[in-house]
Amino acid sequence: MTLFERIVAGEIPCNKVHENSDFLAFHDINPKAPIHVLAIPKKCARSFQEVDPSWMGGMTSFIQEVARKLGLDEAGYRVITNIGYDGGQEVPHLHFHILGGTRLAWVDLRENENQAKKSL
Repeated sequence: MTLFERIVAGEIPCNKVHENSDFLAFHDINPKAPIHVLAIPKKCARSFQEVDPSWMGGMTSFIQEVARKLGLDEAGYRVITNIGYDGGQEVPHLHFHILGGTRLAWVDLRENENQAKKSL
């Protein structure tokens, strides 16, 4: 059972933002922005690659509701999902990071290349 499945089951507490019958949103315990919320499906899919495209309409509406609830819809926000090891996915359960509350910088994400350049 994944960490997020245990959160959905109520075995692990979360700081809930929003919930419906299919999805749950809660604050990330290691925030990368002033507002950092995770939106997850209650039914486990390991990653974005496993999702039926027709199912994403519900997730899209849910994320938009969360953004409105957090007051991010006007100023803007970022939605990120990581897929697989190289994509930085740490929990094998589809989840979307909703980040906002400040002007978000765009950084060079090539970790290995940047580390190699520093060692030269």
